[in-house]
Amino acid sequence: MAISEATAFEPLLDSVDRVIVGKRDVAKLLLVALLCEGHVLVEDVPGVGKTLLAKTLAASLDCSFRRLQFTPDLLPSDVTGSQVFNQQTAQFEFRPGPVFTNLLLADEINRATPRTQSALLEAMEERQVSVEGHSLPLPRPFLVAATQNPVELEGTFPLPEAQLDRFLLKVQVGYPEEDEEALVLERFAASDPLPDLKPVASPADLQDWQRRRGQVHVADDVRDYIVRLVRSTRGHADLSLGASPRAGLALYRGCQAWALIEGREYVLPDDVKHLAAPVLVHRLILSPAARLRGTSAENVVATLCETVPVPVEADA
Repeated sequence: MAISEATAFEPLLDSVDRVIVGKRDVAKLLLVALLCEGHVLVEDVPGVGKTLLAKTLAASLDCSFRRLQFTPDLLPSDVTGSQVFNQQTAQFEFRPGPVFTNLLLADEINRATPRTQSALLEAMEERQVSVEGHSLPLPRPFLVAATQNPVELEGTFPLPEAQLDRFLLKVQVGYPEEDEEALVLERFAASDPLPDLKPVASPADLQDWQRRRGQVHVADDVRDYIVRLVRSTRGHADLSLGASPRAGLALYRGCQAWALIEGREYVLPDDVKHLAAPVLVHRLILSPAARLRGTSAENVVATLCETVPVPVEADA
């Protein structure tokens, strides 16, 4: 079956544009996560639209949506669900938690304790929840969109590496341009446009896009380029921890999704470079010496994208 053109995704991206001003590339990255059945961590300063972006995406999809505000007193059972005694039947019954949804907004995820954060690990990786020795499958599709504020550290608990590695992408919304910020004031002056948003894609559409994502061709040379780029982070002088094999698979699938969104049936080396930072940066740990020099993981990935040999057109 031939892969459709990029116009198949335009209604969804246009729907997000009606609320979120000037962040179409960020919306594309969230769409990449959807096509890969991955999860996305949105990290940025307060007030740039992190939560609104996730809510707008959910409103544009005809899928179930739950929002969970993470706080220090949140318990794992508040995420996954718990057994509740039914007085009529004199039996305990499982009451599903908010994780049983298609799109879960984990707002300010780093405010919850590590124990509560770990309640999401099994759900994110295996699409199931284990309760009282029983494994309960989660709805499909399933996407966790988590937000966190990198500036305010008091009362927060940094995400462990094991959980960071389960996020397909980490994206930043960023401040709008001057003309975009003026449009934000104009658009939200009278009322919030989000409640008027209608779904433009169904779960069946998502499943079809996910299937077609797997059909996008990745040439052997481009695949080897992904492997070399990921492996170059291991043993790097500025890194204490490099990217895992899961990171390589995430980059491979993410490039397929990006190519599909751009209307291509094949992946280009430029796709790999474009997604290298969102896929790899949050999985890397800088060495103490690199931190003292002011080096960032973004700088390391950018340098590797320039130095790792890129397959030429004749080879691809």
